[in-house]
Amino acid sequence: MASLNTLRTKYGVILSVVIILALLAFIISLGPEMGFFGSNDPTVGVINGEKVGYMEYMNEYETIKTYNGGDESTEEGSNALANAAWQALVAKHLLVPGFNEMGIEVSDAERMAMISGEHPSQVFYNAFADPQTGEYSVENITAFLAQVSANPEYQNLWSYLNSQASLNRMLSKYMGVVKAGTFVNKLEVEQGVVAANESRNGRMVSLEYNTIADSLVTISDAEIQKYYDTHKKEFAKLPHRAISYVVFDVDPTDADMLDIEKKATTMGEEFAAAEDVRAFVRKNMGTVGVNYQSAAQLSEEEAVLLDGKQYGPVLKANEWVISRPIDIKMAPDSIGLNHIVLDPAQTALADSLMTALKGGADFAEAAKTHSGYAATAQAGGDLGVIPFSALNPELAEALATAKKGDIVKVTVSGVTQILKVTRTDAAKKHVLVGTVTIPVEPSSATRRDVHNVASVFSVDGKGSLDKFNAAANAAAVTPRIARIAQGDRTIAGLENSREVTRWAYGAKVEEISEIFNLGNAYVVAMLTEIDDSEYTSIDEARTNISLNLLRDKKFELIKEKLAGATIEDVAKTAGAEVKPFEGVQYNDFGVGELMLEPRLVGAIATTKETGKLSAPVKGFTNAVVFVVDNIVKSETQTAEAEKVRLQATNENVASQSAVMALQNMAEMEDLRGQYF
Repeated sequence: MASLNTLRTKYGVILSVVIILALLAFIISLGPEMGFFGSNDPTVGVINGEKVGYMEYMNEYETIKTYNGGDESTEEGSNALANAAWQALVAKHLLVPGFNEMGIEVSDAERMAMISGEHPSQVFYNAFADPQTGEYSVENITAFLAQVSANPEYQNLWSYLNSQASLNRMLSKYMGVVKAGTFVNKLEVEQGVVAANESRNGRMVSLEYNTIADSLVTISDAEIQKYYDTHKKEFAKLPHRAISYVVFDVDPTDADMLDIEKKATTMGEEFAAAEDVRAFVRKNMGTVGVNYQSAAQLSEEEAVLLDGKQYGPVLKANEWVISRPIDIKMAPDSIGLNHIVLDPAQTALADSLMTALKGGADFAEAAKTHSGYAATAQAGGDLGVIPFSALNPELAEALATAKKGDIVKVTVSGVTQILKVTRTDAAKKHVLVGTVTIPVEPSSATRRDVHNVASVFSVDGKGSLDKFNAAANAAAVTPRIARIAQGDRTIAGLENSREVTRWAYGAKVEEISEIFNLGNAYVVAMLTEIDDSEYTSIDEARTNISLNLLRDKKFELIKEKLAGATIEDVAKTAGAEVKPFEGVQYNDFGVGELMLEPRLVGAIATTKETGKLSAPVKGFTNAVVFVVDNIVKSETQTAEAEKVRLQATNENVASQSAVMALQNMAEMEDLRGQYF
């Protein structure tokens, strides 16, 4: 029943009054403009043309958090939960209806086959596998189902597991259909074999585009407009908002550093005088080592701990560190072990085994017969050689003085183990360390001073972007720019920025924000732009377009310099050097020093004639002419192997792209940033 208790703990639905009140407070704070006091549920997204309401999203979020676990205390953990909830809604509103239209479904017979383990489902396996053997346990799921009718928590969990298992099976079927639609034709195989079995050696002359001054090239507005119209799809984008923000870092002052050092010194004196090291560490929110440590694992300065002395106070990585030994043992550096794993309830069996093994019974046979840990049981319980420092303190306590051939019984973390020592090294000192740290952080006075500076800025910078920039100049801080695309929840390079992005979604242009407390900094922002257009504007794209047109026009000018009857003539005319290249194959990314030049690679790899000067090739950074001197052929790849490789590649690409392709075709809007 231990696994059922785990299920209850891991998957139980906990509806806390505190959470309800906090949620209500948040909803009320959003105000009537969000529709909470009317009949409309605020829309947090659109999936496949269907609106996703606030409460529907929150229900999915809480379900994901409850049944899959998740840590909301960090920005990364919160983002992971939010993305999982969104993808679950994508499955509900887009994938499942689409699968149903395609005739992809999961029958009752299939579902029963998944539950029974006849056709295993990873969802059911994760929930009901035996933790000791790692095998799917029909007994566990049977015991669970026996309680479903009388337990609402189990009913909710069972419904969730079934929906996830069915979704996974439908996805698997869909991927099967997609993979079945991929194929490799004869021409692809032939080209692939040639690409793998042929390489080319030769010589080339290259000229960088920057050898032509930009002033020698003219680009008109009409040319930019034509390029923009022709390549319009390249400029598709999500709606976004732009902000300008300033950061007031809150760093410890020299006075703070002196005060913290005095505190560390006093703490060190108190620690040195403490009779109960472990109690002192716990009282001061310190840490007790997970394992014993040997001299090899300690620095030269920390080695005093092995002699029972205190280490520190020492300033390390922005905190003062003070350590004392809690316990010192003479123990082998490593120890060879065999073990038998038993349930703690098997006390009678454990006692009888101990008696038999100490009397000379075969340990390996006993492990094979009685150990509940399948991974080692069939190997006679052999754990191999383990460093003493890798043992947890309970095992270390039991094995520190053990000798080769000793039999020891230990119960740790709800598991009873009978251990046989098969070898030991010479005994050396090992220490279990207790550590207290004092972080180096700004004082409340320093925080108050920096906050006052930010407050003055937020007043002076209000009203317009010009005032914002002028106030930044007066405060000696540099404004930073950030674009927040639809669906973004954070700002790159700004820690704990969730509140900033949420504010930006609801702000008006040239509205200044409150002062955000982001831990080690105060941040003030101003919304500078709201852009809901489907494409990047031509003005924003102008610079990149100009660079592309500049390269094209410079190439036309450089082509004239790359003229000649031989590669040597070209080098002389261009004032450049002839450089050799070797082993160029079709799947390469660059040639020699010219990295990321696929067009040049393609031109060389497909050249059939040797000794012939090529036409100029327009690369990304250089214009190039070349001569292939020889083609080296091998039999590295066969047609059969290439066909298998290409088919696997096609199936992999199709599988990775299939779901995203469906999302790209559907009407999708991610509006969660306004609320979460």
